[in-house]
Amino acid sequence: MKKRFEKKKVIITGGSGGIGRETAKQMLNEGAKVMITDIDKDALKEAEAEINSDDLYVYKADISDEKQVKEYAEKAKELFGHVDVFFNNAGIEGKVIPLEEYPMELFHKLIDINVKGTYYGLRYLWPLMKDKGGSVIITSSVAGLTGTPNVLPYVTSKHAIIGMMRSAALEGAQYKIRVNTINPSPVDNRMMRSLEDGFAPGQGQAAKENFEQSIPLGRYATNKEVANLALFLGSDDSEFITGTVNPVDGGMTA
Repeated sequence: MKKRFEKKKVIITGGSGGIGRETAKQMLNEGAKVMITDIDKDALKEAEAEINSDDLYVYKADISDEKQVKEYAEKAKELFGHVDVFFNNAGIEGKVIPLEEYPMELFHKLIDINVKGTYYGLRYLWPLMKDKGGSVIITSSVAGLTGTPNVLPYVTSKHAIIGMMRSAALEGAQYKIRVNTINPSPVDNRMMRSLEDGFAPGQGQAAKENFEQSIPLGRYATNKEVANLALFLGSDDSEFITGTVNPVDGGMTA
């Protein structure tokens, strides 16, 4: 039986984090060759050791630095030539702070990573996909669909990514490049531990329980459940799907 990602070449940003790492594992198991990028060198080494595959490549890059994004795209071209799947996944959560008190330095950093970094990835990977087509998957959030107090920069960035996706999907259609977002609810990983502590300092478990009450299925998503959706959107099973917003949220936005 043919594997879904056999002979496919994949780039994943934020590849040492929970969602990125799990997606890399699953795509490798399905026959892909995968390059993961991340700003954290130690986390990349840890992911490389854990995944332990001859078809995995790692590359340290800060996606908020246009020059470094261009360099990882050049490395992808060197390794693979054509790129079939670009999981434009890296991002940060920022802090839980009222809008009038939010540090401007942190605001700019968040926009530089979540918005500009996502755009740089599109800009420099696009030429590696135009010849044969492919799938771009952008990680947004349920925060891109609704408002949440005290995390205005994060919410702003995740809304912006959806607009970016829709425009890119229309531009990419003529090249058979599909572009979609994944919009997770809270996911049971490091990012949510940070946000839980931000919303309720020292009472992270209580914050978690409060978040879970807002999800009809009564729990957080797992990294694997988000990765499952990324695999579907990256595979030929979704070849007529583009320009869409895809919550994986247990009914949170219903």
